Amino acid sequence: MDQQKVGRFLKVLRSEKDLTQAELAERLGVSNRSISRWENGVTMPDFDLLIELAKYYEVEIGEILDGERKDDNMDKKTEELMLKIADYNNVEKSFFSKRMCAMFIVAIVGMVIYAGVDMMGLAYVQPYEAIVNAALGFVMGTLLTGLLYASRYIVKAKAAKMRLAKALRGLK
Repeated sequence: MDQQKVGRFLKVLRSEKDLTQAELAERLGVSNRSISRWENGVTMPDFDLLIELAKYYEVEIGEILDGERKDDNMDKKTEELMLKIADYNNVEKSFFSKRMCAMFIVAIVGMVIYAGVDMMGLAYVQPYEAIVNAALGFVMGTLLTGLLYASRYIVKAKAAKMRLAKALRGLK
């Protein structure tokens, strides 16, 4: 797959609809910068966005991935399979998000326990010192991982799920 060719094709499709990058970005719920990156061949749209682009431009997903138009239409079963794959991918992201939220809550509870032990002055008494240090390391690592994940991927996963649900409603 030639990302540059795909990008040029996406630009042609957008131009055929007389849309600016800003208008397309608003329609898809992404940034102008994302559209620019796709059209310059720097990045590719997520799978659910690829489905939405194909539907909006009335082309096959394969045509977008090949960067050119084809004569024959995509088989409906293939399209349904791709939608199921995208849905599965979003379910997996959602499951992982829930797991991260649970870890984040455990870390907060651990931090409260650490603070309580420290306030009682037991944090520097053996054998509590080793236990508290290990717990604090786990808490800090989990909090950092949770913050990084939550700030970036939870919002993205929810937006992807909404776009996919919208695309599925459009099939019915």
